Amino acid sequence: MTGRIVCNPLDLDYRYQDVRGVFGGRSVHREAADPTVVVYRDRYYMFASMTRGFWHSDDLVTWTHQPSERIPATDYAPDVREVDGALLFTASRRSKGRFFRSVEPLDDDFEEIAPSDIAFWDPDTFQDDDGRLYLYWGCSHKEPIQGVELDRDTLQSIGEPAALISADTDSRGWERTGDDYVPVERTGLAGKVMDAYIGDAPFIEGAYVNRVGDRYYLQYAGPGTQFNTYADGCFVGAGPLGPFEYDQNSPFSSKPGGFITGAGHGSTFQDRHGNWWHVATMRISVNADFERRLGLFPAGFDEDGVLFCNQNFADYPMQVPDRAFDPWTEASAGWMLLSHRAATTASSSLPGHAPELATDESVRTWWVAGSDQPGEWLCVDLGDEATVHALQVNLADHDLAPRAPKRRDLHRATLGKRAVYPDAQPTELRVEVSTDSAEWVTVHDTIGTRADAPHAFVELEEPRRVRYVRVTSGVMPFGGHFAVSGLRVFGLADGPKPLAVTPTGKRTDELTARLAWEPAPGAVGYNVRYGTSPGKLYHSWLVYERSELVVGSLNAGVPYWFAVDSFNGAGVTEGTATRI
Repeated sequence: MTGRIVCNPLDLDYRYQDVRGVFGGRSVHREAADPTVVVYRDRYYMFASMTRGFWHSDDLVTWTHQPSERIPATDYAPDVREVDGALLFTASRRSKGRFFRSVEPLDDDFEEIAPSDIAFWDPDTFQDDDGRLYLYWGCSHKEPIQGVELDRDTLQSIGEPAALISADTDSRGWERTGDDYVPVERTGLAGKVMDAYIGDAPFIEGAYVNRVGDRYYLQYAGPGTQFNTYADGCFVGAGPLGPFEYDQNSPFSSKPGGFITGAGHGSTFQDRHGNWWHVATMRISVNADFERRLGLFPAGFDEDGVLFCNQNFADYPMQVPDRAFDPWTEASAGWMLLSHRAATTASSSLPGHAPELATDESVRTWWVAGSDQPGEWLCVDLGDEATVHALQVNLADHDLAPRAPKRRDLHRATLGKRAVYPDAQPTELRVEVSTDSAEWVTVHDTIGTRADAPHAFVELEEPRRVRYVRVTSGVMPFGGHFAVSGLRVFGLADGPKPLAVTPTGKRTDELTARLAWEPAPGAVGYNVRYGTSPGKLYHSWLVYERSELVVGSLNAGVPYWFAVDSFNGAGVTEGTATRI
């Protein structure tokens, strides 16, 4: 099994941006968010915020960044659709929107063709089967998502916009703000301003429409990109402007647990084989709220027309078959995480950034080398030999503002003081494996190449028996410190899978359930699956070192079933669905 495996977050050469806060301070960090993927002339094109261009791919596995000087570099939430045989691009503007057209995007032939008569944020264009064109937009804690038909020739609106989606936190638990749906406690002047301006109201945003048969699926994001609960929900309608009815299986895309969280504001598309995929925004939000990455998830529509994503173990290795496949039974590569809480050593460390932070399964914490010189290293000891298939080295952006140049020629954003650096930055790495920490075999080496792979995913040519993994640095972005948020090792451990567990619990209110289970000996963690029937456990929440979970994402008036799957390095033991 080689060559058709990916691992979220997607390993892309995310561009750096320079952000100056409203209340002072400066951060330099990578960002991409709000992705739209379109299949055009048998090639995949992915546009995302703050990329100063786009990525393209022939296989959904390997992506190449294509810079563009013809489309806005810093307008958020770019939307691209094929309209009348060409790509139609637009993005967020507080002033009147702009539309660009491309026939040969790899030649950067984008031309501005029309200004909009509407000021919009988080736009989405959709051309129906009859050729009529529609625009959807909205990103607000108080205004609804709206839609309107556009004139295909002038791209001006026809008629008055229709209000389509507003927040309803009294009946949709997943729209509530806060990590794990716990209300945000804000402090300081910035917090007081945010409380006065927003309070606990969610942002409803990121519209995207698919037509499947006679149904129109109007998707939207909430409650906020900075939360682990960032997700996508859905309304279903009989026409492009409705009337729409809320899908009680929402959110259809949600990833609140695991190494990297969040799966909101994205797009749903079919590949060349007819498989459905959802690409969405994943959060880091440490250096700044908008520090984000991209994730790809198998998706589909069940026999009842329900839109779903398979996000079980959604930051573990995943297959992207070059054929039609079953998104539930054929997506996983079958490899388990072997490095959780593994013993770590390092050449040096900065205070507060010890080596063990590289194996705690959180992208929001990281080890940092004590110097900024190439040759610093981090080593993981799995404790015993295991069969290793792949590794993922996730780098962190640690204190780069003092090192990054203040470039006056950077593209500037219209929202706040933001700028995008034009060039890729080097992330040179050497990865070695060993059974005894004496003899090492190099399995990956980009030192001296200036390769940029901040979430390098390395699939071994052949599975190896491994106990130790060592990563050594070359040149790092802006000459900064080697910083690793996750040195993750995947494969299969020797020994048995853990025993099955059965949860108990209750609905503490209409929107919340509290679950608990007896820990299974030998289990590393648990994948909590839940849904509106035993056959539709479409939601999941991955946890480590816990035997209870409060699930606050439920819809009022809807029954739910829960199953808890135990897992370790040897595999997964599925639990039985229980109504709670």
